[in-house]
Amino acid sequence: MNLFSSTIIGIDEVGRGPLAGPVVACACILPDHIKSAPEMEMITDSKKLTAKKRESLSAWLTIHAQFAIGQASVEEIDEINILQATFLAMKRAYDDLNISGTSIMIDGNKVPPHFPQSTKAIIGGDALIKEIAAASIIAKVYRDKLMSELAKQYEGYGWERNA
Repeated sequence: MNLFSSTIIGIDEVGRGPLAGPVVACACILPDHIKSAPEMEMITDSKKLTAKKRESLSAWLTIHAQFAIGQASVEEIDEINILQATFLAMKRAYDDLNISGTSIMIDGNKVPPHFPQSTKAIIGGDALIKEIAAASIIAKVYRDKLMSELAKQYEGYGWERNA
């Protein structure tokens, strides 16, 4: 039985605006059996949720959804620019998911290079498509935790707030 029979892969990124840290992307598939779960009603753009709600939903999603995280480092951002680094993080997440979908939906206005022709860029997709919203939540919580850890290593920079 294939629990992940959905053919929609949602992809979103975080970390394009902050001054420090990597850009992080998530590729996410929501299995059909959770689409009627009450938690799905709360899945929306991560920026519209409180930190506590994001963390709760991310914990639920990481148990019930299939996802992969991709990153582009600060060095890569400096070398190839933030847009290309974002595309790189998205491609890494998609490749690590290791599942092909017939419909790949990315939050934004550009499809990264080297994605299948079935890929669509959707402006405001994280508020419109549940798979993209789920990816935005997982990526945001992942990056926030990463920045909190970096803040402990490099005190005084306020990186825990650079989210």
